[in-house]
Amino acid sequence: MTRTRWMAAVAFGSLILAATPSLAQQASSAPAAAAGAPAPASRGLSLKDLAMMERVSEPRVSPDGRQILYAVRTTDWDGNKGVNGLWLVDVSGGEPHRLAISEGGASGARWAPDGGAIYFLSSRGGSNQVWRTDAAGMAAAQVTTLPFDVSGFRIAPDGKSLVLAVSVFVDCDTLACTKTRLDARGKSTLQTYDRLPLRDFDHWVDTRRTHLFVQPLNGSGLSGGEPRDLMAGLDADVSAGDSSFDISPDGRTLVYGTQTQGGGEAFTSNSDVFRVALDGGAPVNLTEANKGSDGNPVFSPNGRQLAWLSAPRENVGGDQAAVWVADADGTGARKLTDWDRGAGGLQWRTDGRSLLVSAADEGQNRLFSVDARTGRITPLTGNGTVGAYEERAGVLAYAHESFVAPTQIFIQTRGEPRQISRQNAEVLAQLDLPKGEAFTFAGWNNEPVQGWVFKPAGAVEGRRYPAVYLIHGGPKSPWTENWSYRWNPQVYTAAGYAVVMINFHGSPGYGQAFTDAINDHWGDRPLEDLEKGWAALSSNPWIDGDRACALGASYGGYMVNMIAGKWNGPWRCLVNHAGVFDVPQLMNAMDIGNFIWEFGGPSWERKAVYDAFNPETYAGDWKTPMLVLHGSKDFRVPMEQGLATFSALQRQGVPSRFVHVPDENHWVLKPRTWVDWQQEILDWVGRYTAPAG
Repeated sequence: MTRTRWMAAVAFGSLILAATPSLAQQASSAPAAAAGAPAPASRGLSLKDLAMMERVSEPRVSPDGRQILYAVRTTDWDGNKGVNGLWLVDVSGGEPHRLAISEGGASGARWAPDGGAIYFLSSRGGSNQVWRTDAAGMAAAQVTTLPFDVSGFRIAPDGKSLVLAVSVFVDCDTLACTKTRLDARGKSTLQTYDRLPLRDFDHWVDTRRTHLFVQPLNGSGLSGGEPRDLMAGLDADVSAGDSSFDISPDGRTLVYGTQTQGGGEAFTSNSDVFRVALDGGAPVNLTEANKGSDGNPVFSPNGRQLAWLSAPRENVGGDQAAVWVADADGTGARKLTDWDRGAGGLQWRTDGRSLLVSAADEGQNRLFSVDARTGRITPLTGNGTVGAYEERAGVLAYAHESFVAPTQIFIQTRGEPRQISRQNAEVLAQLDLPKGEAFTFAGWNNEPVQGWVFKPAGAVEGRRYPAVYLIHGGPKSPWTENWSYRWNPQVYTAAGYAVVMINFHGSPGYGQAFTDAINDHWGDRPLEDLEKGWAALSSNPWIDGDRACALGASYGGYMVNMIAGKWNGPWRCLVNHAGVFDVPQLMNAMDIGNFIWEFGGPSWERKAVYDAFNPETYAGDWKTPMLVLHGSKDFRVPMEQGLATFSALQRQGVPSRFVHVPDENHWVLKPRTWVDWQQEILDWVGRYTAPAG
């Protein structure tokens, strides 16, 4: 499940001869558009290949449009962690290079308005603060010295101040007050709460709220005075992300999205866009009339218009957001788009005549341009998934990935897009990465449903291969053609499996009605799609349907438990990571207070629906061997759900294994831990899909 705020080596030759998966893989990855002739691909993607890949993100275009700054996360294998750094490349060409200041760790970078400096976040001084370097990235100077972490920032257009995202106690008048209270709390282990939420994803909340502060800068671009809280006394949180707040081009006004319901905040998705002067004053709610989610406010380049995203319905997961535009003060608001897709990542284009959005669209996550006058929508990218993007000085830069290629940075000015980053080129050239073959079948209500099927790496014509059925989480988080560092189908193709993935009803990208179809129907309509998708492949000549396992995480783990009770016939084994055993308990213990509306309300008011779609109801029919994996820091689907699943299996004598990941949350993020975790999955599936005898 996701939140809006909220995946001993056997030689491959013998793999092919036996047509059976290895219990531990060899190495691999994806073809790259690098200079020079690549070496012939000869192997599949290994677990360590994937864990060690450099992860590219966050392109930032220089104000003059001549350079692209981007982030790269490398892996410290011995330290079992990722390390963030910054790279720079000329738009005109040349080799990208890593900035020297990356040595201390650097992320969240932004260009100064004049292009003469780069600001970034780093914890090299002990806490996460804003730092500054010259445009060449040679030396770093600390800008902020707050007594606790800065989680995000923006630079005012005149370069004379920053807007910082900082977590403080609402009733504290100074940062020192918050620091004193935190220090005092550190002397006791007792924690008390008078309202929800108690926990957020992987940590207990400390009741601070993230506020936006204006930080004056001196002539050297460093801190020039005390920061001032622009949300003083407001019981509200603002995310530190790119889409959460914006500064007007004249530097006088701040807009941000937040919730202000106080104790009732946990039970509603209703959020609003607020406007406040950087000089101070009371924030003004610009979207009070809408009871759904409003956010992602952005000023037009000339400062005359304000745009934001608005979803109309309260507490409806997957409600598609539309683009709204208004005058800069919020008056004259009108709905710009009427589009059966959910827009995200709203930004203005350089000329102010159109905007950029991304959206899930039939198994892709594309970038689109939206005409600011007519609302006409034009796709800018084709297959694959677009992540972060930015346009300045007429240069559009975006991060793009696919099933066969990890993220790279592309730019587009006029003509075709051009790749400018070259991370992982050497390993990618060695790898055999099968393409996903899309197929469509008639699912629930005889409606078209999309899926993908992958051949194993090195597949030989005429041979049949065991299969894994990957089931996505969310449930409103679709498979898109992307490169995953959690559930990557190439991990399984490399191990000798065919891979099947289905975007069942509830998956965004196929229209609002398709997404809404899962509401009150977690356990039947998606299951029908999965059954029919599997049946649609029954005549596939290279899939051995008698040697197959179903794997899922989060909602996918919930569905694995439902499959265990209602559709266990085809499966040799099941794999359940962070899955759900008892839905009523989940809804009352998880960190998202309004998630109950997936089932139409609280469990005590909707018992028939909860019982019908609760895996616990069907646990007495479980008989298929199941691997259960769960992290202790998982507060999205608390670990008690995994413990209950394993207990039910053990009590009935069903072959089962529990893998406890004590230092991970809903996801497994540490590189060595991820390799060990994934190896447990491969070993389990390999054991049960091995050919008889």
